[in-house]
Amino acid sequence: MADPPSDLFVKKAQFTKTVYRDVYPTVDPTNPANSMAGKVIVITGPSKGLGRLGFVKSFAKAGPKAIVLVSRNEAGLKQVRDEIKEIDKDVQVEIIPTDIKSAESVTSFWEKVKEKLGHADVLVNNAASVGGGTVADQPLDSWWNDFETNVKGTFLVTQGFLKLLGTEKKGAIISLTTFAAHMPFPGLSAYSISKLALTQLQAFIAVENPNVTAVAIHPGLILTDATLDYFKPFAKDSPELLGGLGVWLATENASFLSGKYVEVNWSVDELIERKDEIVKEGKLSIGIKGEFGSKQFE
Repeated sequence: MADPPSDLFVKKAQFTKTVYRDVYPTVDPTNPANSMAGKVIVITGPSKGLGRLGFVKSFAKAGPKAIVLVSRNEAGLKQVRDEIKEIDKDVQVEIIPTDIKSAESVTSFWEKVKEKLGHADVLVNNAASVGGGTVADQPLDSWWNDFETNVKGTFLVTQGFLKLLGTEKKGAIISLTTFAAHMPFPGLSAYSISKLALTQLQAFIAVENPNVTAVAIHPGLILTDATLDYFKPFAKDSPELLGGLGVWLATENASFLSGKYVEVNWSVDELIERKDEIVKEGKLSIGIKGEFGSKQFE
């Protein structure tokens, strides 16, 4: 295909009849149904890219009690804090520089959250590493680095969130994944496989923690400094769409999607209409295609 259309990947992975590339009423963070009033939101990797452009601004618009910014880039976090205050001066913003790959640093982080705020209601696992190279040629340290951030780091932060949340209070975990987790692209094995593990991690969280809604989101293709050249012609999704979906997923309306994989372009209204089908038939879950079971051979 010499000049593929910009919606090539949207259509290739289409699950709902209606698809979006920008925010719409149901996922609008200013929609009263999506209010985060009284809630504490924790966002990793918010100093740039999708975290800063999408999740931070959208959650700020939803009127939470507090937003906690998690990154090693303290200077960047201070800039983001100012941007949040421009949206809503009443939101409490906490900056806690943290290395999510360090168990000690993450433990210290959650101790500070407990001390300052007492609890957290929503965790957005946005921080990510994107390496590149073929399986034959990429150095081990480079290949493994994506697992250190995308798997180990996400695990550590998530575990701390679950311990602080407990088993009674409801909470939500939104974790950024990619369609590349189940659609191999040459040169992205480390990133793709690490994101596949992160996606399946949500399924474990869901079955082990009935009080938590844990969802893996493919963010679509949004133009940022990290967008690979190959994907730039297709990068037409808005960061507001991603952020709005993140806010909606943190509401009770999205609880039926716990443990599932969702793409930002899909209509959540149509996902709700297909709720029984998604839940009963185990759709939007990681699996292996094929016909299984001994009865087929009888």
